Amino acid sequence: MLSIPLTELPADFCARALRWAAGFAHCAYFEPNGLDYPGGPFDRLLAVADAAPQGPATLRELRGALISPPLAAPRCGFVTYDVKNEIEQLSSGNPSGLAWPELHFFAPTTWLRWQATTLEIHGPDPAGVLAQIRATELPAPPPPAVPRLRARMPKADYLAAVAAVREDILNGEVYELNLCQEFYAEAVALDPVDVFRRLNAASPTPFAGFCRWHDHYLLCASPERFLAHHDPVIISQPIKGTIRRGATPEEDERQRLALLNDEKERAENLMIVDLVRNDLARVARTGTVQVPELFGLYPFRHVWQMISTVQAELRPGVDLVDVLRATFPMGSMTGAPKIRAMQLIEQYERSRRGLYSGCFGYAWPDGEFEFNVVIRSLQYRRDMGYLSFQVGSAITYDSDPEREYEECLLKARAMLDVLGTVIS
Repeated sequence: MLSIPLTELPADFCARALRWAAGFAHCAYFEPNGLDYPGGPFDRLLAVADAAPQGPATLRELRGALISPPLAAPRCGFVTYDVKNEIEQLSSGNPSGLAWPELHFFAPTTWLRWQATTLEIHGPDPAGVLAQIRATELPAPPPPAVPRLRARMPKADYLAAVAAVREDILNGEVYELNLCQEFYAEAVALDPVDVFRRLNAASPTPFAGFCRWHDHYLLCASPERFLAHHDPVIISQPIKGTIRRGATPEEDERQRLALLNDEKERAENLMIVDLVRNDLARVARTGTVQVPELFGLYPFRHVWQMISTVQAELRPGVDLVDVLRATFPMGSMTGAPKIRAMQLIEQYERSRRGLYSGCFGYAWPDGEFEFNVVIRSLQYRRDMGYLSFQVGSAITYDSDPEREYEECLLKARAMLDVLGTVIS
């Protein structure tokens, strides 16, 4: 391991490190953007590996991979939404233009971890890695040229789906359902590292990340934590409630207060908090599940978000796989009750969610881990030129279909701006 004072690194070191790392078949980068967040943001961490033997493909296999050599390295990877089918008696039949593996984790051959004042480089040749990163060129590609994005679900169909969900709620099928839609383009050529850096600059978030799995790329600007375990506490911070930022300080404060006092948004948030409390109770010490913050309001570049914090102490012997089986997929991206909501999601949506509304993160050998919710994210298949993002909103009986559609477009704003395109 090599430790270097941050003061000895050039200002563009992170950019050079990511450009260097993106040349590997397996790359995971986690970016906190220096943001203050309850419970803390991601660690800044960069991990790489060359093409490796087949990693874990199921939750059962993941448990063994977490304790296999090298024991000092973090395991970095993702769990797609479709792992729900391993946890419950569910299926995924909608089309996908992305085809991620359902679950993927890798043990890096080299990883970099930024501490408060130093950078640690771990691996067989840390000095050589440092030299390679310093020598990495930073090209200046032109802005991405992306054609108009097409909607997998036309607006009229989305509005009809919202109306149908409201009927389901009236009939007692669910209390709330998170309805999502995909926008995509084909035959797109872009530089994933450049687009991620543009997205991260346009929409800095505490759980941002870049992932490469062969020709698949995730460019993530997520504001939401799914799970974090810092012994003995596990926390989850569901986001439910969104409103645009104001153009002036006075308008911004009016927007904040409007969100705080919006009964529909508060009801959405409270329903998911109750779901998360029940999920965590399945793996927690009896009596330790708490809600230290309810309806917290936090500003991001384009939106205010309503965020609640649920925490508990894990029972002895519980590991990451146990926690995932108890809590995945996250309630903020499904609805309540969760299983029926997922059945209806499959019925109404037109695309397989895949990595969208899954999670991306890292797990340490000591049992601590950190995972985001994969939202506000671009996904790209370089081999096919397929570019996609998905957005959604929580539907309750009080939902107005037009307002829900506008919320989807608000969440898409940063991605559309970065791509320099519009929705056709």
